[in-house]
Amino acid sequence: MSRGAAPEPDVDRRRDAGRTRTDILDVATREFADQGYSGARVDEIAARTRTTKRMIYYYFGGKEQLYLAVLERAYAEIRAAERTVDVEHLAPVAAIRRIAEVTFDHHEAHPTFIKLVGVENSQQARNMSQVARLVDLNSSAIGVLQDALSRGQRDGTFRADVDALDVHMMISAFCFFRVANRHTFGALFGRDLLDPAARDRYRTMLADMVVGYLGRAGS
Repeated sequence: MSRGAAPEPDVDRRRDAGRTRTDILDVATREFADQGYSGARVDEIAARTRTTKRMIYYYFGGKEQLYLAVLERAYAEIRAAERTVDVEHLAPVAAIRRIAEVTFDHHEAHPTFIKLVGVENSQQARNMSQVARLVDLNSSAIGVLQDALSRGQRDGTFRADVDALDVHMMISAFCFFRVANRHTFGALFGRDLLDPAARDRYRTMLADMVVGYLGRAGS
């Protein structure tokens, strides 16, 4: 294509299709997070996007397929964030701390992710089990942790009787609780877990807790 010429029609169509699909996923994410799977309505999603119910079915096939696409994208985003940690070039303790911090930051910035996980748990993960790619995506998170953990075990920084999946659970539990239980915790104890003034303290607390469990905190 010459300089200054209009884009090729098929290129425009692909760009428009990509934007439309992203717009649908953005709106559907909020709808499923707020209303749950049963309460979410494709008509409502269509009304809030630049498309129609017919086009949603064209792009995704149906409500269930749209929900699965929302789940897959949500997990892909957090796994992509974790892959930004340059584990190989960080000391084991620094790597573990950084992984914990990335999870902390992502959960705080994506409350819809927390809601979607809650929705799926309320359904015994019956939808998630249909997406084979989610297993691969989440295995990568354990792989990143395992790399840092194994190096720390080899050099004596970390204790030997530690499982990477347990460490992942430990990190996720703290980060998930802080966002998911913000309102109930605040009502019971009068403390906002997402108070910006306490953010750095909680972020450091998480990393200290995980590294402390693994072995010599502060190494």
